[in-house]
Amino acid sequence: MPIYDYQCTSCGLKKEVMRKVSEPSVTVCPECGKETFAKQVSAPNFQLNGTGWYSTDFKGGSKPEKKTEAPAACATGCACH
Repeated sequence: MPIYDYQCTSCGLKKEVMRKVSEPSVTVCPECGKETFAKQVSAPNFQLNGTGWYSTDFKGGSKPEKKTEAPAACATGCACH
């Protein structure tokens, strides 16, 4: 569910609001009650819920092994690896 940044142009309140994409924007400021609460342009924010690849494959698990051998086409002392 996306998290949007909002700001009231009347009282200056800034707040993050979690809303479904299909829901209409919030227009009434929760602080002053005026219809001057507007969505701000900001970097994307989102929240992942439930289980998924992070918690099952990476969270607290071991890291993948790195190969230390040089590829056949590399010469000894090259800077590609």
